[in-house]
Amino acid sequence: MANNESHEVSPRQYEVSRRRFLRNAGMAAASMPLLGGLAEILTERGASAQTYRDSSNPLFASHKAYRFSFINHVTTNTFFTATQYGIADAATICGIPTPQWTGSQNSIVSQMVTAMDQSIAAKVSGIAVALIDPTAFNTPTDRALSSGIPVVSYNADEPGNHRMAYIGQSNLAAGAAAAARIVKVVPKGGLVGMVIATPGSGNLQPRINGALPIFKKAGLQTEVVNGTALQATEITAVQSWYEGHKNVKFLYGVDGGDSIAVATLIAKNNLKGKVGGSGWDVAVPTLQQVKSGALTFTIDQQAYLQGFIPTIQLFMYNISGGLMQPCNTDTGLGFVTKSNVSPYLAHNTRFEGSGSAETAFAPPAKIAV
Repeated sequence: MANNESHEVSPRQYEVSRRRFLRNAGMAAASMPLLGGLAEILTERGASAQTYRDSSNPLFASHKAYRFSFINHVTTNTFFTATQYGIADAATICGIPTPQWTGSQNSIVSQMVTAMDQSIAAKVSGIAVALIDPTAFNTPTDRALSSGIPVVSYNADEPGNHRMAYIGQSNLAAGAAAAARIVKVVPKGGLVGMVIATPGSGNLQPRINGALPIFKKAGLQTEVVNGTALQATEITAVQSWYEGHKNVKFLYGVDGGDSIAVATLIAKNNLKGKVGGSGWDVAVPTLQQVKSGALTFTIDQQAYLQGFIPTIQLFMYNISGGLMQPCNTDTGLGFVTKSNVSPYLAHNTRFEGSGSAETAFAPPAKIAV
């Protein structure tokens, strides 16, 4: 529950306290070593400013206003709302300008490469890039590194790229884990439709590739359903595919748009209980479909951390003179089902991208093992 105590502070006092708390607490959230003083932090909204570090006792030494760029493939996609909040909050902690959010709106690789080239020319202090293509980003990455600009990948990765670290979900492993759940409810020989908006994309194709061996081993039939990046046309594409494959037993969606297309098909054709469906990510419409039972599960890959952690790691690399090297960070694989979806829908938070306000909730009384 959120803290609702009536202790009043001025907006300016609260903002100062919030920023001081973020500067101190953020490092723990990013799995970095504590730099002292955290034991004295009070998380009450009305806590006295004296309980926080201030300018006379800073968390970090005086440093440059490091400028970072995030190169994204779908800059206006709502999935990355939480990622952008993570970027902004990490920048507040570190006392740097909010990194630039740039790239392409429609997964156009050439636009992303141009944005990366522009960042290198501007001599930014670090670059985070979603590596959705196996080779296109290799040359700019090498050029950035040879210019002393650290490069990390986030959300999507390619092993042939020389980036310093990857921060995001292991998409191949996640695809395998999703398939392992699906094979438990589909009879041998049953057909699974694997819905993908952009086949071949570095952040989506591994979820198909990871699932295929599991389906094959279980004796299931599979067919890839090509969607589109636009949700309205993807819904139409999935419906059209279904008209010729009414024997399908399960529809496996591998991104947010796929999730809505699958859930829409199941609801429109009254297939709940007859055809299973799964989704990806935790947009509110997807979560609502999990709650309704139209989707068996969706997967939380913690989009907020995919912005927060790269920002912290690039900052630490710079302020440490390169000694704090970026490290691979798996942002996790969480299955959201009807049994645990309620907390996601109970609160609007920056952490899931469903709200913009700063919030603080009590953690669960028990942690599942």
